Amino acid sequence: MSGKLAQEIGRVRPFDCLEQEVFLNVLRTADHLLRGLEEMLKPHGLSHVQYNVLRILRGAGDAGIACKDVGEQMITRDPDITRLLDRLETRGLLTRTRDTRDRRVVASRITGAGLKLLSQLDEPLLAFHRSQLARVAPEQLQNAVELLEALRGGAADDAVCPEAAAG
Repeated sequence: MSGKLAQEIGRVRPFDCLEQEVFLNVLRTADHLLRGLEEMLKPHGLSHVQYNVLRILRGAGDAGIACKDVGEQMITRDPDITRLLDRLETRGLLTRTRDTRDRRVVASRITGAGLKLLSQLDEPLLAFHRSQLARVAPEQLQNAVELLEALRGGAADDAVCPEAAAG
């Protein structure tokens, strides 16, 4: 039995397997949620990835954080963290300093302007997330968290349906 996704994307034939349908549903849902977030961040000149970096830097505090560590904490991976940091530095939202003990390490720190921007976004974004998911009961949201965490915990080698990745 197929769900709504097939109708949404105009798919005539059934999915090759349930795993493929789940995979494509996750992608479609993530895209839907991210489009709304991007629209909310656009007036502030931020992408969701840049917003994520600023939140990571805020969490790092005065000590700052190395580029490699920023990449590891990202919600969505970005292949060019350095260029991303360059753009935020150009806007005055972060500063970078080379470690005096190990010159290979460059620590990034959020600036006052970056903190101010995040503080302006904190409440509106919480309200936005709540409104995006308002149709879903709290118990279902908790179940979704657990299910998505279980999906991320599975090894790619264990795929039952190799075609699922192809879409």
